[in-house]
Amino acid sequence: MADMLLDAAKRELEDRAARAEAEGAQRPMRTNAEAFQGPARIISVNASPRKGTRKSPIPDGVARVIEDFGVAEDAHAGHWHRQVSFLAKESIETAQARGLDVKRGDFGENFTTEGIDLLSLPLGTQLRLGRDVLVEISQIGKVCHTRCAIYYLAGDCIFPHEGIFGVVLHGGEVREGDAIEVVHLGDGTCTHTPPEALAEVERARADGTL
Repeated sequence: MADMLLDAAKRELEDRAARAEAEGAQRPMRTNAEAFQGPARIISVNASPRKGTRKSPIPDGVARVIEDFGVAEDAHAGHWHRQVSFLAKESIETAQARGLDVKRGDFGENFTTEGIDLLSLPLGTQLRLGRDVLVEISQIGKVCHTRCAIYYLAGDCIFPHEGIFGVVLHGGEVREGDAIEVVHLGDGTCTHTPPEALAEVERARADGTL
């Protein structure tokens, strides 16, 4: 009788471990705020000639950023509120820790950053990139209407949770290694962002999908 109870207890512990592992695999990717250690800088500038593809580092490491448009070489640039995008190197490392073979630009970000917790910055925050470029944060996170290959590999994707978008207030050149400076802390609003875009993100957060 004792052996039967012991075997049953072992099976229960194994079942619990299996359930915990399965649930953990589906846990949303999140980067701990303590992972961000300054100084804040750009470690890669990325672009793609077509939408729906991964971006690649610009060969000479210099992006021409156009006011009210975005990165000149990038297909996602345009006269809308998501002209440029950011993702932290620390976020990419979170995805790598999940077992994904990903690198700078693979999540579609124009600027891979280091040493700055982008998620801690409210909408309307203005960032100076290098000497000249000024960007205002217009959206935090995004709703993916179609699942990417990364999502199907890992059960989640880091960019919808931790990707940041902005509009270009002043253009110029951004180079790999350029510093990032917070020149104005926003109040949580951005006049460039359509209300319906913000409402979509808030609904997804309320539903627990973002």
